[in-house]
Amino acid sequence: MATAVETKKAIKGGEFLIRETSAHDIFIPEEFTEEQRMIAQTCKDFLKQEVYPRLDEIDSMKHPELMPNLLDKAGELGLLGTSVPQELGGFGMDFNSTMLVAEVLGAGHSFAVAISAHTGIGTLPILYYGNEAQKKKYIPNLASGKWKAAYCLTEPDSGSDANSGKTKATLSADGKHYILNGQKMWITNGGFADVYVVFAKIDNDKNLTAFIVEKAFGGITMNEEEKKMGIKGSSTRQIFFNDCKVPVENMLSERENGFKIAVNILNIGRIKLGVAALGGCKMTVSTAVRYAKERKQFGTSIANFGAIKHKLAEMTTKIFASESAHYRASQNIEDAYHAFIASGVDSSQARLKSLEEFAIECAIMKVHGSEVLDFVVDEGVQIYGGMGFSAEGPMDRAYRDARINRIFEGTNEINRMLTIDMLLKRAMKGTLDLMAPAMAVQKELMSVPDFGSGDDDGVFAKEKKVIANLKKAGLMAAGAAVQKYMMKLSEEQEVLMNLADMLIEGYVAESCLLRVEKMISQRGEAACELEKAMAMIYLHHAVNRAAEAGREAISAFAEGDELRLMLMGLKRFTKIDPYNLKEARRKVASHVIEKGEYPF
Repeated sequence: MATAVETKKAIKGGEFLIRETSAHDIFIPEEFTEEQRMIAQTCKDFLKQEVYPRLDEIDSMKHPELMPNLLDKAGELGLLGTSVPQELGGFGMDFNSTMLVAEVLGAGHSFAVAISAHTGIGTLPILYYGNEAQKKKYIPNLASGKWKAAYCLTEPDSGSDANSGKTKATLSADGKHYILNGQKMWITNGGFADVYVVFAKIDNDKNLTAFIVEKAFGGITMNEEEKKMGIKGSSTRQIFFNDCKVPVENMLSERENGFKIAVNILNIGRIKLGVAALGGCKMTVSTAVRYAKERKQFGTSIANFGAIKHKLAEMTTKIFASESAHYRASQNIEDAYHAFIASGVDSSQARLKSLEEFAIECAIMKVHGSEVLDFVVDEGVQIYGGMGFSAEGPMDRAYRDARINRIFEGTNEINRMLTIDMLLKRAMKGTLDLMAPAMAVQKELMSVPDFGSGDDDGVFAKEKKVIANLKKAGLMAAGAAVQKYMMKLSEEQEVLMNLADMLIEGYVAESCLLRVEKMISQRGEAACELEKAMAMIYLHHAVNRAAEAGREAISAFAEGDELRLMLMGLKRFTKIDPYNLKEARRKVASHVIEKGEYPF
């Protein structure tokens, strides 16, 4: 047992690409404790009692006090302090538990955005980067909900390029205050926040510095609430700082450390956003299947039609696969945290270092979770048909609210490119040995394919070979792209996004297989028939998607004999035995229909 723990802790961020993971070393949602399930139920009850009856009222923004009041009620239940240590007034939950809370509350539409911004980007910079005095002053009040928080980074001319912000901080003549001047936009919770984490440049500094700014400091004005496509009930303001006097002791961390703070906090934001999207996904499937059972056409419920079953099964499978990957990554982060603690690192630093270690996985999950949500709400509208397009039906809000998630926390395009960028940087630094496996794949390309059966015993033995080959396909394409473009690869954004898609699909498909394998070891194969079907459905999707992305990438930079050789290699590495996907989908869909909700 000790060996398993050591192995588990030893895995590095991004290492999944070159290392086989044992099913026993991953965490699966089926392992949540009774206590964790009770916390999840508390969150579900809160949404049902406090949020869902008021969705129209929340979206109308007619009562500006409504959202802060809801946050107060969430604070009374302890839902604002899940990540906060007990000594600072929180619950001090482990990372998986905070992920579960984020997932369930993710079904709360505009409320989900407000609570996520408060507990995440609003509170965590102070918790992880604040000194003792700052933490004692602010964190208990944020954990209780007495004070509400917002995060002021984006400006009219600085979005994805966050470090180009123009907001200025100048030291006062008496040296007691920094005077803030500038404009921030798209500030979630901006209208009612009491505390802002604000990023500004001191004098002509190259990098941002972070400040804790109280509304009570004065010199703060704001525009009216932004009119948005979705999440209409989320307070979003432009905020202006006009000679806002911030005490020097309210500088967060060190001068010019702001950009680093922003990047590291985004790592948490990304994986939390991904898992919150799954909460929205599960609610949408539940709503859609109930409608499909009630809606009659041609003398029968539309849930009986193959086309609808196909949709329900695809929606459910993608959610199940994404969830598998989210909690795999989440446990990796938690294990790394404990390893840092054991080596003498303090708690805040350990949390940041563990998230930084798995920044690649955080970016992957943000992309995947948000895109699964987009797929699910789109199919939800389609199942509802004409009623799906009606503003009176539930899919209208689900569809519009989902769209922001591909832009929040760094656009999905940025996150795709970051995934590959971070991977290659680690390879260059030698923290991740990609070179040897990439060379091995090149060598394999030149050799005669091995058609031997090998070891086909054990659960998913063949499928694991498919996963191993998917990783080879990614290494082959990435290795060749690096050789071709060298330092200019960062300019080839289309290729980077293709490579990222290969990586993402391989990671999620493997996570799904490992989850089901672990379930089978616990429950037996007969009890996991549906989960096995979903693992196979997703694996086929991943192979097809990786093959398509691989072809696009390779065709962009290879030509002649090299192109032919690499396309042959890609074909070899994206091979999978035929499987009756129709029957597998029907089994999954029938179970969803029988339960009348997302059942896994």
